[in-house]
Amino acid sequence: MAEQANHMEIGISTFLEATPDPVTGVVISHAERLRQAVEEIVLADQAGLDVYGIGEHHRADYAGTSPAVVLAAAAAMTKRIRLTSAVTVLSSDDPVRVYQAFSTLDGISNGRAEIMAGRGSFIESFPLFGYSLDDYEALFEEKLELLLAIRASEKVTWGGGHRPAIHNLGVYPRSVQDPLPVWIASGGTAESAIRAGTLGLPIAFAIIGGMPESFAPLVSLYKQAAARAGHNPEKLAIATHSHGFVGETNEQAADLFFPSTQAQMNVIGRERGWGQPYTRATFDAARTLRGALYVGDPEYVAKKILLLRKNLGVTRFFLHVNVGTMPHREVLRAIELLGTKVAPIVRRELERESKA
Repeated sequence: MAEQANHMEIGISTFLEATPDPVTGVVISHAERLRQAVEEIVLADQAGLDVYGIGEHHRADYAGTSPAVVLAAAAAMTKRIRLTSAVTVLSSDDPVRVYQAFSTLDGISNGRAEIMAGRGSFIESFPLFGYSLDDYEALFEEKLELLLAIRASEKVTWGGGHRPAIHNLGVYPRSVQDPLPVWIASGGTAESAIRAGTLGLPIAFAIIGGMPESFAPLVSLYKQAAARAGHNPEKLAIATHSHGFVGETNEQAADLFFPSTQAQMNVIGRERGWGQPYTRATFDAARTLRGALYVGDPEYVAKKILLLRKNLGVTRFFLHVNVGTMPHREVLRAIELLGTKVAPIVRRELERESKA
């Protein structure tokens, strides 16, 4: 995790979208999308990116039900890139199995695994695994407590209300990293920010609408909670996750990224009753300098990331590519540009600022 004032990690996040192509209507198979993800991770590592994250979902339009398995497939083919869930839906999973899956990934990757724990933006996993949404809050709090107990000690004694107790039992394999990094992922609630700060855990904010600078009060809450709990807030990592795409020009990037983004955002909008359809005007407004879409040529995307750094003090940035199905060659090119063009611009500027 980045702690240096002049350093910022840049990477990719994905939900392994397997949605209908907005032009042809063809639906990619889950198997092909999984293989594409491995190719993306290998390229991201070669391009110099710092991290690749896969979100857990349990619905037909996403293939990422088992992030640790996909990440492990790429772990042996990569050298330095960190590998994380983005997120693990901890509320509907078992903390013992979560730790075991990611400590196994940590072993295969020789210390590059991370867990990003959240409650999830979709609810399909709750009925699938037999949990009630009435216990939404309690499940997460209890299972996070157990996960942190497991990573802290080889032998665990624990009891709670939603899982059978554990009496002095070992959990294996142990991670290479001590401790195995656990992040709190948040959609932007004060409760999550305060929880993460109090526990002294790094936090990741999903910023997919509005202006990223509006998250500054949540960053302040996070740091204040950390300080009250005796943690040094300056040593805690803060990440953001935002939709975006890097192209050769601003216009090309926008034209390539819009159709699939519109299609998927309208699907989600209908499910959630947003009312208004997602339009090109909405899209174009969001890709302005202060908007939440990071779409453009390398110089423009780098400029937006640096503004985000200035406003929120983030130490890690995830570019979520892609939101809906796009030609894979275009996704690979965006990853390559992010690693070989955008990241170096950001790093040079931060280095220059640190010497000023």
